[in-house]
Amino acid sequence: MHAAPPYLIEPRELERMLPGENLLPVDVGNRDNYLRGHVPGAVHLNYGALVSGRPPAPGLLPPLENLQENLRRLGLSRKTHVVAYDDQGNGRAARLLWTLAAAGHAHMSLLNGGLAAWQNEGHAMERGEVRAAPGDFRVDFQPQVLADKSYVLASLGDPRRVILDARSPQEYRGEKSASPRRGRIPGAVNLNWLDTIDRSRNLRFKPDEELRAMLAERGVARDREIIVHCQTHHRSSHSFVMLRHLGFNEVRGYAGSWAEWSDDPSLPVENPGET
Repeated sequence: MHAAPPYLIEPRELERMLPGENLLPVDVGNRDNYLRGHVPGAVHLNYGALVSGRPPAPGLLPPLENLQENLRRLGLSRKTHVVAYDDQGNGRAARLLWTLAAAGHAHMSLLNGGLAAWQNEGHAMERGEVRAAPGDFRVDFQPQVLADKSYVLASLGDPRRVILDARSPQEYRGEKSASPRRGRIPGAVNLNWLDTIDRSRNLRFKPDEELRAMLAERGVARDREIIVHCQTHHRSSHSFVMLRHLGFNEVRGYAGSWAEWSDDPSLPVENPGET
């Protein structure tokens, strides 16, 4: 068995690897942008293939048989090394990586900085569409990387677990919401996913030491299980990849996220603005 590749890969590293046997770059960005220019050999994946799209929890996984078929269409097999990226800060690409982890695929990396880093730093671009031969990937569901609302509810007040909210501070404080209720899951700590992105380095993650310091300030420690969420587990997928990159082994994504939690009146909400 080959060791799993690192969670983050730099554009220069990827360029040296291209083209490579069992190497599959996947663009999860806007399709028109993909057709205008993408990493050589990259196939395009519509983000909608990674989510159920059904309210009140549109970020839940699609049925596993549908997911398996969509991954096979990409050309995925058990040995394939997926390198995911997008043109929107890598939240969509990170959602692909979390989905692959849930599907039991081990060989995957995020292109640090995504298309912004690749293009702005002068790496080769390819136009048009790439179609891979269908793969034979079989989903091996890994429930330990997921949390449903019952699991989150049972985790409230548990000192062994941290709920990390990747939404904006305004959403976290209950000042705005795209959902029926405002506020946060009780006890959750907030680390806006945008604050982990280094705009001075083409949208890469900030340096590891800065990320570790931000997490430590919030009590996010490697000896605790971390449950990440946002509104639909798009932004928090980016947080999932960050934590895995930093060596956090027990990380779960709450795919229902705030969209599902706030829609259920039986679930508690913490809102400092309420009296």
